[in-house]
Amino acid sequence: MGFFNKIFSALKKTKDAFSKKLTALFARDKIGEDFYEDLTDILISSDVSYSTADDIVENLRDRMIEEKVSDKDFVINNLKEILIEKLEEAGEFEIEYPAVITIIGVNGVGKTTSIGKLANYFKREGKSVVLAAGDTFRAAAGEQLNVWAERAGVRIILHGEGSDPSAVVFDAVSSMKSKNNDVLIVDTAGRLHVKSNLMEELKKIARVAEREYPNANFYKFIVLDATTGQNALSQVSAFDDAVGIDGIILTKLDGTAKGGFVISLCSEYNVPVAYVGTGEGIEDIEPFDAQSFIEGLFD
Repeated sequence: MGFFNKIFSALKKTKDAFSKKLTALFARDKIGEDFYEDLTDILISSDVSYSTADDIVENLRDRMIEEKVSDKDFVINNLKEILIEKLEEAGEFEIEYPAVITIIGVNGVGKTTSIGKLANYFKREGKSVVLAAGDTFRAAAGEQLNVWAERAGVRIILHGEGSDPSAVVFDAVSSMKSKNNDVLIVDTAGRLHVKSNLMEELKKIARVAEREYPNANFYKFIVLDATTGQNALSQVSAFDDAVGIDGIILTKLDGTAKGGFVISLCSEYNVPVAYVGTGEGIEDIEPFDAQSFIEGLFD
């Protein structure tokens, strides 16, 4: 199953809610001020922020006035274009190798599962992968990550529970260099984004990795649970301010009808979605594609 089919399936709840309201809007309103106000409400109900929704609708209104066209298909096609442009405001994302990827985020968003899927994805792409079990605080976190490493068929660097995460990363980077691996994925303990001491730990992990392998390419991915909607925006803001974020991994997109928050996320925070989980299986993760995402919102 290709990305379009997977993302279409994952977006079903959001699409069903959005398309139903959009169909009703076209059946009820002519293209006028009431239409634009109602479209703004529909976008907001899909968890697009007010400021982003207002900007989208203003852009659409300007295009309609300029083209002097009010045909439904023309409106829909222009709306799709604007939404895609919003998603692409954060820029395109591409990984260069060798890559050290640190996975961060709050508790319970699916970091470990995402790491397992990401490891499997890179291996499918022909890359050699090693994992670093940097979550040394949560009971059995290392063992859980080891299960995913075995499923993906990749190496893992483990220390005992309570070890210094930076020491794990030091050993993992050294191992990556000696074996000339393409990708190192570092797990980290889940943390509240308001805990400054835990943010300092992330900074230390980054310093150790960059010092030991200055020729590598470094990325920090935040994992976001899509079911939290716009509440995830504050997580992005806090982590980006503290340690910098290069990309987003979206999980549980299939569990929400408010996937529109992704549009606000990319537009307002200028952080691209790098990967999206599209199901429960180990192969259910794909690089994000803005056009497929928006097409998945429409019938």
